[in-house]
Amino acid sequence: MSEVPGHSPAPRRVRVHHLREAKERGERLTMLTAYDAPTAQVFDEAGTDVLLVGDSLGDNFYGYSTTVPVTVDQMIHHTRAVTGAVRRALVVADLPFGSYEASPVHAHATAVRLMKEAGAHAVKFEGGRRVAPHVELLTGSGIPVMGHLGFTPQSENVLGGKRVQGRGQEAAEHLTEDALALQEAGAFAVVLEMVPAPLAAQVTEVLTVPTIGIGAGAQCDGQVLVWPDMAGLSDWSPRFAKAFGDLRGALGAAVTAYNAEVRSGAFPADEHSFDN
Repeated sequence: MSEVPGHSPAPRRVRVHHLREAKERGERLTMLTAYDAPTAQVFDEAGTDVLLVGDSLGDNFYGYSTTVPVTVDQMIHHTRAVTGAVRRALVVADLPFGSYEASPVHAHATAVRLMKEAGAHAVKFEGGRRVAPHVELLTGSGIPVMGHLGFTPQSENVLGGKRVQGRGQEAAEHLTEDALALQEAGAFAVVLEMVPAPLAAQVTEVLTVPTIGIGAGAQCDGQVLVWPDMAGLSDWSPRFAKAFGDLRGALGAAVTAYNAEVRSGAFPADEHSFDN
């Protein structure tokens, strides 16, 4: 690509095959959730490989108690904002609860909307062998699919809450078989959420596609966090999350200073005003 004077060249867009190549080279992948343009731009400029427009926006953006109420229209709205802001990262959009389970055709219709109307580069949905036909239809139609195993938030009511999945030999074998089924169906990566670290390491070893861990130990090919947890914005974070900043404290300090200056008359000053 030729450079335009005064402009930096566009960075190479991360594609699904780049993730597999990174696994082959032993390079760790980074993934964060993103729900709007400003944060997506920051994460993209910082070099994050994958941005997930997760249905976690339900309990991290809208204040819902779970992800279940999130709609397809909401996912399209937020995905469009993220895809419009990034230049490098691969943008993956979740298929929300109730938008894909009924059949492969059901999943295909929802995924097409996220690709056409929102500009998603790929989609993600939960489940193992039961959704392998969905994955096969989508990938055969040109829609890249990321799988999601372990604790699957949309099934929280069936699973009995936020509980670690895959403990015990039978459960571990079941999860491994699910992961292999997703890979065979064409998934380009698999998220492992709240899975015992030894099991996640085993699944990572047997798969040729990357695993992305969240509460699944250090041996996955990459890691993902919900960004308010990562940045220290949440008032509560799960055990597996680490705050790499104190955005809640910094934002609170900024608002406190703003309120004080407005009330005292110090803001706006002359330099913040216009002359005739």
